[in-house]
Amino acid sequence: MASVQTSSNLAKTPLYELMAAQNARFTEFAGWEMPVQFSGLKQEHEAVRTQVGMFDISHMGKFLIQGHDLLQHLQGLVPSDLGRLQPGQAQYTVLLNRRGGIIDDVIVYYQGPSETGEEHGVIIVNAATRARDKAWLLAHFEDAPVAMEDVSKAKVLIAVQGPQAVAVLQPLVEADLSALPAFGHCTTPLLGQEAFIARTGYTGEDGFEVMVDEAVGQELWQALAQGGVTPCGLGARDTLRLEAAMALYGQDLDETTTPLEGGLGWLVHLESKGDFLGRSVLETQKNKGIPRRLVGLEMTGRYIARHGYPVIHEGEQVGEVTSGTLSPTLGKAIALAYVPKALSKPGQALEVEIRGKTYPAQVVKKPFYRSPNRPSK
Repeated sequence: MASVQTSSNLAKTPLYELMAAQNARFTEFAGWEMPVQFSGLKQEHEAVRTQVGMFDISHMGKFLIQGHDLLQHLQGLVPSDLGRLQPGQAQYTVLLNRRGGIIDDVIVYYQGPSETGEEHGVIIVNAATRARDKAWLLAHFEDAPVAMEDVSKAKVLIAVQGPQAVAVLQPLVEADLSALPAFGHCTTPLLGQEAFIARTGYTGEDGFEVMVDEAVGQELWQALAQGGVTPCGLGARDTLRLEAAMALYGQDLDETTTPLEGGLGWLVHLESKGDFLGRSVLETQKNKGIPRRLVGLEMTGRYIARHGYPVIHEGEQVGEVTSGTLSPTLGKAIALAYVPKALSKPGQALEVEIRGKTYPAQVVKKPFYRSPNRPSK
């Protein structure tokens, strides 16, 4: 499959040439020239579900943070209780504005204190929101003894995902990867150089995300390819994450949605932490109820509900699809959509308007697919 030429002013990751040599088909994503597929979406999706695949996610924002009382200074910016974190643990959470809207969804990795007493951590953010997140965080750290370094363009980030992830990555790594729990992370030699490795991912499968310097990243990509790991693009990444009902920022979540509306209530720890941006809004929603909720939809036939399609109930539009695809694993058309809370219970019959006609759908429990291979925390 030939590489598709895109705009020359797009940013390219350090793995671009290696991926082009693997016949990657490229597309624009958040200002980056990224592979949408290699061998084909279905093959790549199946490889991750049954064996192992690798993704270049170097386009994502990567911030190194350090300072005294680091977690305490982060506490006021997110609804999750970061005070629970021990060194080597991580928390998926959201950055909120004062209205409780989601600025971005992120992962905070806590590395613990150094010999000087300063605490260290890593924050991974979405590519499309990197500049905004950076400015927002720096503004809130302005009067705090916290230093932040943006290593987004200096570091390669590779996701190795699938039930065979440990087997293919372990020979290249000094640390015992099988001992890492879900959302556990460590710094360890990889191919003779220091690497940050976390047992996290965006596919619903077991796997790791590896952050290394550019040269090591290129060597790692080649070593994994030689070991038979399937290179995967954004197409499979999207179908995999949707089967696992993992939200995509900018589609399923944005500044107009709160975590309670977006199905992320488990990130909101009102009882165990103090004040944070947007707390009053979330308290009100928890006490009075939310107006809408992000639900899973399963189409009755094979008609695919796409982003932006209207959701219909009794002839009236009541919501909108945010993400939709034909699930390669389940062989069914699935979608995420915002609907009124009263219509959000599993089993609720709805319709989706597709090109002027309505087709039956049903609210189902999320996730659509749960892997038997995922490790526990």
